[in-house]
Amino acid sequence: MLKIGDIEMKNQVVLAPMAGVCNSAFRLTVKEFGAGLVCAEMVSDKGIVFKNEKTMNMLYIDEREKPLSLQIFGGEKETLVEAARFVDKNTNADIIDINMGCPVPKITKCDAGAKWLLDPNKIYEMVSAVVDAVEKPVTVKMRMGWDEDHIYAVKNAQMVEKAGGKAVALHGRTRVQMYEGKANWDIIREVKQSVKIPIIGNGDVQTPQDAKRMLDETGVDGVMIGRAALGDPWMIYRTVQYLETGKLMDEPSVREKIDVCILHLDRLIALKNENIAVREMRKHAAWYLKGVRGNARVRNAINECNTREDLVLLLNGLVHEVEEQEQNQAIVG
Repeated sequence: MLKIGDIEMKNQVVLAPMAGVCNSAFRLTVKEFGAGLVCAEMVSDKGIVFKNEKTMNMLYIDEREKPLSLQIFGGEKETLVEAARFVDKNTNADIIDINMGCPVPKITKCDAGAKWLLDPNKIYEMVSAVVDAVEKPVTVKMRMGWDEDHIYAVKNAQMVEKAGGKAVALHGRTRVQMYEGKANWDIIREVKQSVKIPIIGNGDVQTPQDAKRMLDETGVDGVMIGRAALGDPWMIYRTVQYLETGKLMDEPSVREKIDVCILHLDRLIALKNENIAVREMRKHAAWYLKGVRGNARVRNAINECNTREDLVLLLNGLVHEVEEQEQNQAIVG
């Protein structure tokens, strides 16, 4: 079983920290589908240090989400350590994660995120400083390298271990690849073989079978699922079940999808407010509708919704349409 420091997970399935997505409403919904560990979206160290209101709101954790890993990012040791101390003492997170994988220019320009991948010595210096400053276990989420010419994944993971980090989540792509191309699982296996701390594999896990294959082929301690869980928390449930029993559970019905989508919406409204939540929920609703017949027309209409009532009416209307079509087909059949 996956264990990070003294935090033991119920299984090996981990929700990835996705920016703009992994707030408490989404995490709790995924947690209820069985994730062993959920990770919060990355939070700016300076935002914490300067008590930015939006940043401080991002630190909210519902007790039902635990165990939870809260991710911070930054490029300067002083502010990163100060932010980590605040998270350690003032939040109910179980694990403090340091982002070394974010590929977007506005983050790397600040010497944060994936920029760290070019300097194993900086990784050691920064991680050891954070480890020394906090009581919670410290982990790192990183990519395999900056580009094809600068892949220091093994050395970087060894530096995390040497610095006292308790686990590494490794995305098998370079910073230059962003989210394109194929994830390199061979590198993930090499890293797993080079350190004693737990390694969580990330990249191209789109089905429960992919998760099992990653565990079998790389020997990792856990599997991290990101984009495949968007609008599909059943991916988490089906993966957990498949790994535990070998059985592949059925995909959800349209009604099940919409019921969970509305639950997610209501949690987002409680977390933020109706106006912000409905706007944020537009992208999630489109993800929940992926693969549903007739969704294109509804997805366009979703972008015009400004209230909970409008959005729920639209979603339930689609369910009735689909169910009616299925009934008619059954009669004809």
